Amino acid sequence: MDVDLGERINQFLAMGTDALSAAQLAAHIEHTLLKADATSADIERLCAEARHFGFRCVCVNGSHVEHARSLLEDTNIQVVAVVGFPLGAMAGDVKRFEAEAAIDDGAHEIDMVMNIGHLKDARDAVILRELRDVVESADERPVKIILETGLLDGEQKIRACQLVLESGAHFVKTSTGFGPGGATVEDVRLLRATVGPKFGVKASGGIRDLETASKMINAGADRLGTSSSVAIVQDLLRTSKPA
Repeated sequence: MDVDLGERINQFLAMGTDALSAAQLAAHIEHTLLKADATSADIERLCAEARHFGFRCVCVNGSHVEHARSLLEDTNIQVVAVVGFPLGAMAGDVKRFEAEAAIDDGAHEIDMVMNIGHLKDARDAVILRELRDVVESADERPVKIILETGLLDGEQKIRACQLVLESGAHFVKTSTGFGPGGATVEDVRLLRATVGPKFGVKASGGIRDLETASKMINAGADRLGTSSSVAIVQDLLRTSKPA
């Protein structure tokens, strides 16, 4: 967790300081395109932007993983595949197969949606088995579990985090961006407090500007998932220019 990064962004917003590079911010960003109508040309644009700005990852649906991987093969940019997206309500075996297929196509990381109905029904053993199956399928690659926090109360968010910690996954993630509300500062703080300082927290959903990005990092997010990555970094570049 790089809280100092959020503080340096705040300095930009307040004073226009040049102490922070766009590359430092980009290294926290997963450049995301998960729309149902995304075309091959859209994926090519996404990957070109990731190359230009040096984003940490691109995050795409499974059908685009192979294409994105081929476009970024000669870079250090990681390809993230979503699994069980966006509802999380399919059978656990389907999620496992989807994760395996994404890995076969070249995904470096997996973002999987937790079964929210099972969580509300307190079917914790079923959820834990599902999470562990996907972690096993990822074969030591990072796995982030999407909680869809906008559908949960505080106790459910905490219990979801505890299941993720027990599963062997590597991150908790706030939202799909397709549910009722995205990341909030309060939820990021709660997730960070629950999982501790060394576990991953990804904020996603509704992060569209530099100020919001700063707030999420200050609240404890290691990664930011956003489709507004370019605009956020350009905000930083504009602010850093001397008057």
